[in-house]
Amino acid sequence: MTEKNKNIASAKAKSIKTSITKVNLILKMIRGKKAENALNILAFSKKRISNEITKILKSAIANAENNHQLDIDKLVVKEATVGKSMVLKRFRPRARGRSGKILKPFSKVKILVQEKEKEKEKTIIKEKNKTLEEKDNGTKN
Repeated sequence: MTEKNKNIASAKAKSIKTSITKVNLILKMIRGKKAENALNILAFSKKRISNEITKILKSAIANAENNHQLDIDKLVVKEATVGKSMVLKRFRPRARGRSGKILKPFSKVKILVQEKEKEKEKTIIKEKNKTLEEKDNGTKN
């Protein structure tokens, strides 16, 4: 495993019975959030598919803890993507001997969680800002 992907864990679901747009509405709410907050958002969501996404997120958190020895309290949803899977095709009889096509789409979901260390990032940003202020002589143009 490379240094860049060392603190990232993932979980996938290959065939969820719903369309991509419906899943993406839920995933938009949890992208970039802390794992604990994301679970709370999903728990109080009224959408049916949020239960399936909760299972995937819990799996990603468990993978982070058991396989990568990451701290659960520092986990953040780095990436939550949805893609197209198979499509069931059904037909319904219509007027004058014709048939209407009914498409029943499936989706695949991938969730990546990453361990964030806020303190180190904040100190690095502060040091960069100090060096930028020192370079600026205070003159206005």
